[in-house]
Amino acid sequence: MKSTKDILTELGACTEAVKWAGRKTPEKAWKKCGHGDWLLWIVGRLGVDRKTIVLAACACARTALKYVPAGEDRPRIAIETAEAWTRGEATMGQVRKAAHAATSAAYYAATDAAADAAYVATPAAYYAAADAAAHAAADAAYVATSAASAVNAAYAADCYATAHKQMADIVRKIIPFSVIKQAIAEYEGKA
Repeated sequence: MKSTKDILTELGACTEAVKWAGRKTPEKAWKKCGHGDWLLWIVGRLGVDRKTIVLAACACARTALKYVPAGEDRPRIAIETAEAWTRGEATMGQVRKAAHAATSAAYYAATDAAADAAYVATPAAYYAAADAAAHAAADAAYVATSAASAVNAAYAADCYATAHKQMADIVRKIIPFSVIKQAIAEYEGKA
């Protein structure tokens, strides 16, 4: 098995992630990584089942729903529609429509502080996005946190590391290392 650093380099990971990986084995890197966005990015690049990735992205996006004002349902609907797509209960058109509605809501609700808060939840979903369902989860996370006009920038910055760690734990719960190990084996077989 190749080193984590070699795999990340071959797949085009950011310099920060490659440096962090150092000499860590793939298993240790998977278990210790505190960046949900990095984990979703790597599973996407390794070809893990797209529906599984979308479910993980949706679960991450759900962490931001607490910032949505009462009565604003578009973020939740976007997440639920993406989840329904993974079960074959929604079309890609429905996912795109829900994602567009959530994006529109985010655009009109954004404030500087809320935009900072949005950064807390969106990376995990965006790095997983290779199809519209993952984009729907990303858009839902963005609108959820953007709508949080009461959240100040200091709080958002303080929450950044905690949110990434929480999302990393969510991703690991949905996608265990055994799946990553298999994906790496398949990747190395193709390389």
